[in-house]
Amino acid sequence: MANRPKRLALCLLAGFTLAVLLQCKIQSASAHEIDTRAGSERFISQRREVHKRPADANALVSSEAPLESKPAPQSTRKPGSGSAKGPYYVDFRARTAASWGHAFVWYGKTSQREVEVAGLTPAGDTLPYILGHLTWVPSETGASYGDLDPEYLTAHYRVYLNEPDAKKVFAYIKKLQASSPLWNAQISNCNAFIGSIASFMGLKVPFRWHRPEDYVNSLKAMNGGRRIVRLSSEQ
Repeated sequence: MANRPKRLALCLLAGFTLAVLLQCKIQSASAHEIDTRAGSERFISQRREVHKRPADANALVSSEAPLESKPAPQSTRKPGSGSAKGPYYVDFRARTAASWGHAFVWYGKTSQREVEVAGLTPAGDTLPYILGHLTWVPSETGASYGDLDPEYLTAHYRVYLNEPDAKKVFAYIKKLQASSPLWNAQISNCNAFIGSIASFMGLKVPFRWHRPEDYVNSLKAMNGGRRIVRLSSEQ
């Protein structure tokens, strides 16, 4: 009987100790679970951040790339290789025809395919042409049959101009067209017409009594094949 209180005390002490240990274990497990959950959330958040940053960087590149100017490619053309020397041009041309041939000009902007055509021809068919060898006959000053067909081309000489000079030359061509109502095979013929344009541009011109092909080739030779024309300040 004397040992019963002692055993009871020991049992109570063991129970209390077990309760404390269980409480500590539960708290430790809960803390571990919380830490694990927090760690997992941090890990997931970090992975999301890792995936998010490249996406943001790509968006930045995409939005800024159009604003960046790429270096212009260097030209592979050699000097004197026939590349355009100015934004505008006048092309003195000759083509075949039923008889003597025809001389005319193309003119325009180098960046455009459209061309303006000017030349002096008798208005009508065979009869005006025959009469034009004896007297003056009405003329036309625009494009004529074959002027746009490369297979009829026999000679050409192209020169280039800057914009201010081109405006003056093109205005002169329009004025010449408006003031050339008559054609004559000996005096006011197609060679004389394009020769007036060449003279206005400061080029040396051959005598008008040549075949159109020879006239254009002589025009080029007399000017040393120069490709660039600069008008004088007085024009």
